[in-house]
Amino acid sequence: MVIEKDISRVFGIRQAEGKDVPVLIQFLANLALHVNGGPPQNLKQEEQDRLAESLRTGLADPDCLLLVAETSGAKLVGMGYLSIVRNHGIWEGAGNLELTVGVIDDVWVEPDFRNMGVFSALMGELVTFADAQGVRELMLEYSTSNREAEAAWAGLGFKPTGVRAAAPTETVRQALSRR
Repeated sequence: MVIEKDISRVFGIRQAEGKDVPVLIQFLANLALHVNGGPPQNLKQEEQDRLAESLRTGLADPDCLLLVAETSGAKLVGMGYLSIVRNHGIWEGAGNLELTVGVIDDVWVEPDFRNMGVFSALMGELVTFADAQGVRELMLEYSTSNREAEAAWAGLGFKPTGVRAAAPTETVRQALSRR
């Protein structure tokens, strides 16, 4: 593979369209497999249908931006998804204060296109969208087992602010029975 110095000739960033949904579903499956380290698998049809509906809903929502990175040959090589959550203050005296947060739902770059600026280009467009919507804080979730994501997010200034924990129901049930 020849790496060109002018990255803009290698790929471009654009808003996703309905025709992109099947590839975006595959990207989400690739992301899930990457995070859990499992062998390649196919998604169940019901999950493909659920993801397709969710993606199409996001495409139609003015508070969401779903981007794709596309090569000059029209091959999709990455995606970025940000949704804006608007909350009003819950305390008396807060007035009509609206708190807006940009939630980065998913970012994926195909392995052969990593370290070429695709991630940075996607994130730059997502941040521009967030700024235009009055968003001053971005939030995301990633698996601590995904060291690559952890490094990428830390490099952009993201810091853990909480802990999300998981446990099998049976484990919790057994622990409760010992109390």
